[in-house]
Amino acid sequence: MGKKVSKIGILTSGGDSPGMNAAIRAVVRTGNYHGLEVYGIMRGYQGLIEDDIYRMESRSVANIIQRGGTILKTARCKEFFEYEGRKKAYDNLKKRGIDGLVIIGGDGSFRGAVKFSKEFDIPCIGLAGTIDKDIIGTDFTIGFDTAVNTAVEAIDKIRDTVDAHDRIFIIEVMGRDAGYIALHSGIATGAENILIPERKTDMDDMIASLLEKERRKKLVNLIVVAEGDDYGGANEVEKTLKEKLPNAEIRVCILGHIQRGGSPSCIDRLIASRMGYHAVESLIEGRHNVFVGILNNKMHYIPLENAVKNKGKISEEWMKIVKILAS
Repeated sequence: MGKKVSKIGILTSGGDSPGMNAAIRAVVRTGNYHGLEVYGIMRGYQGLIEDDIYRMESRSVANIIQRGGTILKTARCKEFFEYEGRKKAYDNLKKRGIDGLVIIGGDGSFRGAVKFSKEFDIPCIGLAGTIDKDIIGTDFTIGFDTAVNTAVEAIDKIRDTVDAHDRIFIIEVMGRDAGYIALHSGIATGAENILIPERKTDMDDMIASLLEKERRKKLVNLIVVAEGDDYGGANEVEKTLKEKLPNAEIRVCILGHIQRGGSPSCIDRLIASRMGYHAVESLIEGRHNVFVGILNNKMHYIPLENAVKNKGKISEEWMKIVKILAS
């Protein structure tokens, strides 16, 4: 059992993701229910260093569950990489008596939390707020479902115009060095090719596939590319295809930050609420420095350090499904 907490801080760090507000709401209201003082920390670790911290009550989180973004704002903070910055952050927590933290973010945010907790004995709980779904130990990350649905809606609309013009359309989606958004949105929209960082891109194989489809008069082709694909993204793929297929009409669409915005889906609101509730319960029960995930529809806890070091893997079976369904 870890030490008892009476005051907790909550922050969002790194890239924003739809559903963060639902998690904030759950943490604040669960904390208040148990008689804890809850403090919101603005702009992630930057606000922790600059003492931009305020008390949150139940009404502080009214009418936010349906909103995208994060009411606490977010930022990437270079100063927190240095010991002096982390010491400032600790001093600001100490003077308020804050003795526990909930961090909503991605793997970079968790790396900072692990180091901070070891240096200053502040228990930290990590919740995966990232559209990339690149953290092991959970079937869901907050924001992934919304981002995929946004990508699917956009790709469906692009397919309409592709079909009207018999074009090859290359669509780049987000995901950093993880291909889950590309994989899920690509399968859901019937993409003929999906390029992801977890699998080396065989351009010759893809060109052969496109030529074979051309012989069958299948002229409409969607290629979904993850931004971290080893080939260099949609523009590099377009360049190569234009060289190899000079008669093909090729277009590129980079969806970009539209995938991060918008009202969170029902699934993202549910998992964020569930994770936020269990983050506070973990601090109360003395389950400290853990990452709170959902695996096989059950709450799953792993050391925060392990959530930092490990990455999920994409099964080869998924790629087999893509190939068969696109034939």
